[in-house]
Amino acid sequence: MWWKEPVTTLKGVGVKKAAELAALNIFSVGDLLEFYPRQGAYLDYAKLKTIKELDVDNSKQIFKATVYQVKNGYGASRRSYTSVTVRDETGYATLYFFGGQRYKAQKLKPDTMLQITGRVRQGRTTKSVSEVDVQPLEQDEGKTPGIVPVYALSGNLTQKNLRTWVSEALRLAAKDLPESLPAKVVSQCNLPDRYTALKNIHFPESWEALRRAKQRFVFEELFLLQCGLLYYRQQSHDNREGIKHAADGALVKDVMQGLPFELTAAQQQAWREISLDMQDKKPMHRILQGDVGSGKTVISALALAKAVENGYQGCIMVPTEILAAQHFETLEQYLQPYGVRIALLTGGMRAKARRELLLNLELGLVDMVVGTHALLEEDVRFANLSLTVTDEQHRFGVEQRARLSNKSANAPDVLVMTATPIPRTLALTVYGDLDISVMKGRPPQRKPVRTLCYTDERRREVYAGLVRQVQAGRQAYVICPLIEENTNSELMKDCLSVMETKDHYDRLLHNFGFRSEVLTGKMSEKEMLAVLDDFKNNKIQILISTTVVEVGVNNPNATVIVIQNAERFGLSSLHQLRGRVRRGSYEPYCILQSKDTNNERIDAMCQTDNGFELSKLDLQIRKTGDILGTIQSGSNRYIELIQNYPNSYKYAEKLTEELDKRGELDQFLKTMDEIKGTEVF
Repeated sequence: MWWKEPVTTLKGVGVKKAAELAALNIFSVGDLLEFYPRQGAYLDYAKLKTIKELDVDNSKQIFKATVYQVKNGYGASRRSYTSVTVRDETGYATLYFFGGQRYKAQKLKPDTMLQITGRVRQGRTTKSVSEVDVQPLEQDEGKTPGIVPVYALSGNLTQKNLRTWVSEALRLAAKDLPESLPAKVVSQCNLPDRYTALKNIHFPESWEALRRAKQRFVFEELFLLQCGLLYYRQQSHDNREGIKHAADGALVKDVMQGLPFELTAAQQQAWREISLDMQDKKPMHRILQGDVGSGKTVISALALAKAVENGYQGCIMVPTEILAAQHFETLEQYLQPYGVRIALLTGGMRAKARRELLLNLELGLVDMVVGTHALLEEDVRFANLSLTVTDEQHRFGVEQRARLSNKSANAPDVLVMTATPIPRTLALTVYGDLDISVMKGRPPQRKPVRTLCYTDERRREVYAGLVRQVQAGRQAYVICPLIEENTNSELMKDCLSVMETKDHYDRLLHNFGFRSEVLTGKMSEKEMLAVLDDFKNNKIQILISTTVVEVGVNNPNATVIVIQNAERFGLSSLHQLRGRVRRGSYEPYCILQSKDTNNERIDAMCQTDNGFELSKLDLQIRKTGDILGTIQSGSNRYIELIQNYPNSYKYAEKLTEELDKRGELDQFLKTMDEIKGTEVF
């Protein structure tokens, strides 16, 4: 089979070139065909402008020019930048690079030809281009009109190399490229065949042909992923008998009536779905996704109460001891008044206390246990386990959840929770082996977080606002990207560490009598819990920390979080950190301090504090290459799940036939089409 042949079978690919291709995960001819051009990186030479033709209206435009000179400089606010002057036969333009982009700009050499995309304004002497993306071009590129692909490169590879070898591989593919989708699916969904799609993803006949090719591969990837997940679910199907719980009884009703608040409509709907699942003989496999502070813990408390009132045990597994302690405290508040016996199991327990707890658990003298990975140890045995709950599910693998489920003689109900929302159509794909409950919104007593961005030059305003809040009796977090000073890191050289920040705040605030303290992942669990306990009891007014507080820290009196060097954090982390001040009834503030004011993630944070809206923005920022992050091995590779289950291709054919017989194929394809049609694709 030609597609399995090594790339060295192609003309011009020797040992050195093969090694450079291997760095891009290209080993075979088939790998080369599936190494798609960079997202959105195609050159349409018919549309390239000259510098003279560029409009100075701050719109994004594309043109071709050669490097004239590269210089470093400082702006009015002492912000460093790199400027690259470029020229063509019609004039000069100046490109401006900031932050991490400067390193790439400084490597550009005079007379290098570039394809340039950026926002164009009128500068003092030349046209000024910002938000720049540049692609080096071969000297002879652009002489032949048409749409040309741009690939990611490594080593000494050139665009001309990749285009030549891909063209040769496509000539081989024209003979007998196998189709990966069932013929009925290709026909019914009006998709181009695989060869036509491959040809147009690399060398498009038109922009419309490229659009259809992209849609074909997005559909193919998601369809096969869905088939793979269904195949996995079938293969890993728990053949043990499930546990049928009764309808909600006295304990569940008592817990619900004893809550200090009314459940939101979203919480009530989620509970109905979970309760009905638990009343079915078939084991529950459900994911509960809700925004930070949406009230997922109380839903897990009701599920655990339902297991206990039916004479069974339940457990909840979380990734850290801090989060375990937080859940234990919350569940005690909800359940212990009604006689539910709750225990906490962590890796840091003393041996004697651990032995006693495990004995009581095995004898049925403990109704439910909150724990970390320690729950997975072989000596942890239950008398009668019927429900397992996993919080922050992305921190655990499928195998770990399965090990927890195997601690029951029957197949227990499984509930997993996540505070990282993703759009429902994408969730249908990523979590294809789980039923989905979505909780949008938040309890009415919790106010939206006001998010503001400040440059370093406005630090005094940040300090003044923080002081006002603490003087009013509130508390604050200050988050740093570094634990210790690390001047050797070019990326982090301008970042203040936790200890530097503490010294800075101590000097600044010593006249106010405020106490600050640090919290980092290098501390022992005992030290961390002691600091958090002092913070919760208002013995500490300002907690200076790394992202270790991202989950599991609950202090309703904390109303301000200052995130230093916010541009160094991912959007999900920023949103999780912001959730730390969404716990009380006071108006909360999130202050993003950044040197980079032109940052899409920071802009998104200031636009909304809705996690579901942010998830959509995050997908638009990261594009399809990163959408299925933990499942994809890369934007140009097939999904790991499919690679791990090669029978998925055969299963796709079988699944299509079965769905067609049951009259469900149309609905299945409609769902896939909805996913394919979402704007992020």
